[in-house]
Order: sequence, then structure tokens, then C-alpha cells
Amino acid sequence: MNSLASRRHSLVALTATVVTAALLAGCDNPPDTIKIGVAQPLSGNLAALGQDLHNGVKLAVDELNKEGFQIKGKTVKIEIVAMDDRSDPKAGVEVAQQLVDAGVVAVIGNLNSGVSIPAAPVYAAKNVAQLAISTNPKFTELGLATTFRLVANDNLQARAIGSFAANQLSAGKFAVVDDGTTYGKGLAAGATAELKKAGKEVVVAHSSDDKTTAFDDLAAKIKAGNVEVIVSTQGDFQVLALMEALKKIDYTQQVSILGGDTIKTTAMLKGSDIVKGLYATSPILDAKEFVNGKAFLSKYQDTYKMEPAYGGHYTYDAMYILAGAMKRANSVKPEKITETLRTFDGYAPITGSMKWDAVGEQRYGVVGVYSVRKGVWDLQLRSDRW
Repeated sequence: MNSLASRRHSLVALTATVVTAALLAGCDNPPDTIKIGVAQPLSGNLAALGQDLHNGVKLAVDELNKEGFQIKGKTVKIEIVAMDDRSDPKAGVEVAQQLVDAGVVAVIGNLNSGVSIPAAPVYAAKNVAQLAISTNPKFTELGLATTFRLVANDNLQARAIGSFAANQLSAGKFAVVDDGTTYGKGLAAGATAELKKAGKEVVVAHSSDDKTTAFDDLAAKIKAGNVEVIVSTQGDFQVLALMEALKKIDYTQQVSILGGDTIKTTAMLKGSDIVKGLYATSPILDAKEFVNGKAFLSKYQDTYKMEPAYGGHYTYDAMYILAGAMKRANSVKPEKITETLRTFDGYAPITGSMKWDAVGEQRYGVVGVYSVRKGVWDLQLRSDRW
């Protein structure tokens, strides 16, 4: 072969290689393994809640892998990359970057609005869908295509607090207490506005941080103000500490506590006999309220040897929604998963359905009001139109 022919042969071979590579790059062939990120508080005061949310994802992933999850007819193993955001905004951003760098195709996180919101742009930069149980409205107001909320937001929860307080509790004087977080302050402000709109007097307004458990001074103000209902957007451990402070000054049976969803936990039940009444509003409906909830609870208890602490059934459903979106998209590319979720009305095994509006708010979100009766949280009423 002469040199000219040789050069032509090499050029043809090179062109064929380039074309083949380009075609392969354009193909969306699924890999053997895909990674799903879980970003939740796995240490600290909210560890029980974060672990519960992680447990829900793991239960779903184990089932999907056992069944043989397939994309385009190929069995794909799902791997969880779980990281502890420590309920800390800075750590949440760092975790988001680590998950993106690890190649996750979607993330189920975070619990705290104050963590979800600053982490969101990190996921959005790589088109990674972020499915959060956080309730502060600012999460979806960022205007990012990748933000998806699993439950109703705090605009609805604030209205639920005001409506329930005005119509169901015979009280005129209120204290509103928050934990200084994005979630706590936002919900407290909304609840205060609703209470005042309903003609209720807020005689004590108090903001702490999310770690404080010393509430002797606050308890004294509550007693001095003849407060009948305390609205708290703190965590369960803080409300329990406040109850103990009220016990010291013999002011427990004169007051009821109406909290946000962070007190509707199993740990909070320890305080059920301390105050006159214990109530919680929550967009996190109990698993037992759904038709398939009993089966989920049985599987959860068999697997983890404990009761769910918070909302593991929502993250369980979120994982199944992600699996359905990947199947619908015939792809595990983050941008295609995100695009599909925007119009996807997927099947959620426990809660029934998850569908999002144009900004990522849950279309089927509701808020329930619960009271503690006989050692369990008992549903009083729920609505999507408070």
C-alpha cells in the first residue's frame, strides 16, 4: 500500500472511530449501577427524624433491587449514598457538593428548610433533582427547576394553626415560640399573622436557637402573661424542656401546646400527660392513615425493629417516584429525570400519588391536626383548604 492510500485508510479509520464515539456518547445506555443521594441529619438532636427518612429510602431501594429494577430492559442496581447534613446550612452545602461530585442522579433531602434552601443551587447547577420534605415556602420560591417538595408548605400549615386555634381551642392568650431556624421563624411568623387575623392575642413572642434547652425565663413570662396556648415551632426535645420548666413553676395544667410538625414524633409522646393538651399540625400524615400504610408499617418494623419516627413513608414513596420517572424517561441522566418529574404523575405506593406544579410544590398536599390520646398521636381533622 502506497503512502497516499495508507493515509486515506488511516483517515477513514479515524473518522469511523470518531463517529462511533459520538454515537455512543449520544446514546443513553444505562450503567450497571446508579447512585441516589440521601442528605439528612444523621447526628445531633434531629438524628431520629433524619434516620427515619433515610430508612424509608433504603426500604424502597432494597425492594427495587430485589425485584430487579430495569431501564431499557437492563437490570440496574440502585446504590444509596447517604450523608449527614447535621441540620447545618454550611454542612448541607458541602454535602450537596460531595453528592454531586459522587455522581448521584437525584437526591432525597433535606429535612431542614434552612439546609435545603442553600443546598438547592448546588444541585440545580448539575440538573440533579432534589426531593425535600422541608416546608418553608422559600425552597420553591428560588425558581429552580430541580426543587420538589414532598408535602404541603408552611403557608398552609400556618393557616391550619390559626384556624384550629380560633375554632377548636377555647383560648384568647397565646405565646409563639420558635427555634431561630428558617423553618421555625417562617412558620411562627405565619402562625402569628393567622392568630391575630382570628382575633387572638399573642402576649409572648420568643425566639431561641435550635439547641437551647434552658427555658426557665420563658416559662416565667408565659405564666406572668396568663398564656393559655403555646404555639411552638421548635423541635420535640426543646418543647419537652419547656414543659419541664413549666413544671417547676406549677404552670402545666393551665396551658396547652400546639406545635408544628417537628413535635409530632414518638419522642414527644413522653410529654403527653404534663400539659392540659398537646396538639400538632403537620403536613406529614401518619402512614396508618393510608390504605397501604399498615403493610408499610409492618415491613418497616420487621426491618428496623422500631416504629417510624417521622415521615419515612414519604421518602419511601419518593424513591418509587424516582424509579418511575427513570423508567418513563428511559434514562438515568439527571437532566432527563428532572424534566420527567416536572410532568410526571407517578404512583406512590403509600400516599397514593405525587405530582408537582410548575415551581415544584406538591399538588396533593394537605395539613392534619393531631392530639395525643392514650399515648398516640390521633388525627383530629385534615384539609387542603384551611
